Amino acid sequence: QLQLAESGGGLVQPGGSLRLSCAASGFIVERYGIGWFRQGPGNEREGVSCISTGTGSVYYSDSVKGRFTISRDVAKNTVYLQMNSLKPEDTGVYWCEADENYYCSPFRGPRSWDGMDYRGKGTLVTVSS
Repeated sequence: QLQLAESGGGLVQPGGSLRLSCAASGFIVERYGIGWFRQGPGNEREGVSCISTGTGSVYYSDSVKGRFTISRDVAKNTVYLQMNSLKPEDTGVYWCEADENYYCSPFRGPRSWDGMDYRGKGTLVTVSS
């Protein structure tokens, strides 16, 4: 059974860092594209970052580029989202999604990377002083 489990969320001050984890079970992450998404209070969901199957090309939304880094640890079957220089507007529920043999496209707006087949339950990130 394919499952995704996020962890690493919490409360952090502006300018701080968090690392989110998306642990996969029932499939091999290298064979799937993995996306990170978020939804803040009163906002619609938006794509944050995506890592492709295979070679692992990565893309970011304009709002997080230069601050967030997505990576994949094949040995641990986990995808990470390192978040630095956090801002209050980064507050929200973050979750990962997966789709087999998925090649991410460059960011084209909040609905980028929509339609993946599997989704985790999410983890809450709160950026506040």
